[in-house]
Amino acid sequence: MANCAIVGINWGDEGKGRMVDLLTEDYDIVVRFQGGGNAGHTVVNEKGKFALHLLPSGIFRDGVINILGNGVALDPENLWTEIQTVTEKGVAVTPENLKISERASLLLPWHRQLDGLEEARLADKKFGSTGQGIAPFYSDKYQKKTILAGELFYPEELKRHLADICEWKNLTLTKVYGAEPVTMEMLDEWLADACEKIKPYVCDTSLFLKEASKEGKNILFEAQLGSLRDLDFGIHPFTTSSNTLAAYAPVGSGFPAAKIDSVVGVVKAYSTCVGEGAFVCEMFGEEADALREAGAEYGAKTGRPRRVGPFDAVATRYGVEVQGATEIALTKLDILSYMEKIPVCTHYEIGGKICDRFPFPVLLNEAKPVIEYFDGWHCDISGCRTWEELPETAKAYVEYIEQAAGCRITYVSVGPERGSIIIRK
Repeated sequence: MANCAIVGINWGDEGKGRMVDLLTEDYDIVVRFQGGGNAGHTVVNEKGKFALHLLPSGIFRDGVINILGNGVALDPENLWTEIQTVTEKGVAVTPENLKISERASLLLPWHRQLDGLEEARLADKKFGSTGQGIAPFYSDKYQKKTILAGELFYPEELKRHLADICEWKNLTLTKVYGAEPVTMEMLDEWLADACEKIKPYVCDTSLFLKEASKEGKNILFEAQLGSLRDLDFGIHPFTTSSNTLAAYAPVGSGFPAAKIDSVVGVVKAYSTCVGEGAFVCEMFGEEADALREAGAEYGAKTGRPRRVGPFDAVATRYGVEVQGATEIALTKLDILSYMEKIPVCTHYEIGGKICDRFPFPVLLNEAKPVIEYFDGWHCDISGCRTWEELPETAKAYVEYIEQAAGCRITYVSVGPERGSIIIRK
């Protein structure tokens, strides 16, 4: 049995969904182990183009079981909308190929409301939240003020538990933010609508994974966002509210005994960032506009323009380290084909000194990028399917990234489609 985690090495939006969709051909089960509907995984295959937010990216493969683990922020309303969206395009989503951990906590109606209220209070100091309630959700989870999906099967206990949490939460809504309270009538409607629809998918996924492991099934663990948004090791405080690292996959999946055999770290051929926080290599002006348009760099969930920049060797090396990546999938190499000279952030300069180690978060605002330029290939490489077909300058660029990251590049993506890939032997 071989288990693999697919994780983001940088700030997120690296193309993890594209790689999960490709690699699930060799796996029996795909598990989302953290995060919620606050980011999108874009997948292009023979069924169409999809932006998934909660559904695991293995949902498009026949015979693959997809699991939402206990570490996920389970939003019943958005999940049901997403299920409907993909089924309308001919993708089967049933309790046979989608299973939800009974221990996953439900993202409650007030979580999105609190997200918006807090961002409004912060004003120009906001964190750049997507407004999906993720930070309030995880805060409540660690205060033990959430409802587990499995409680949906015990309605009397559920109502009592929900009433207690509602009374507590209304203190924050009304006393801190001056907002209207949530009523039990509102929550009853939410339970009867969104929660009843997802109830058939809820089960003991921990037992399922344990038995599947005994049978020798291959498990793929799918992460959301990237290393630099990890709650503990990211650009604090501008991180997400969960752990995006491969090391968390066994716990967040509901299978703590799982052994991760390989970690595929996904790296974009240039840098992008959605949201607030330090982004040392950021480009501005016409140069940034050209790269953003070439790569269609707009958030899959929010539609916000992504901040863009050159490949960042310092940040990528750090991301590989904290993820424990055993190999790299390099995505969107084809986007750089328009450039005569390709900029790369090779080092940081902090206080007049050259730095190769990703700095402690408070020092990031002082860091300046050291930029070097590589020769471009200035031709269309989207049809290349072997390493030998790539122009020599494109090979040199890939080999530099491999050396700078300190990790083997196995996959080179030259397009969004499933088959637009070069696999290096």
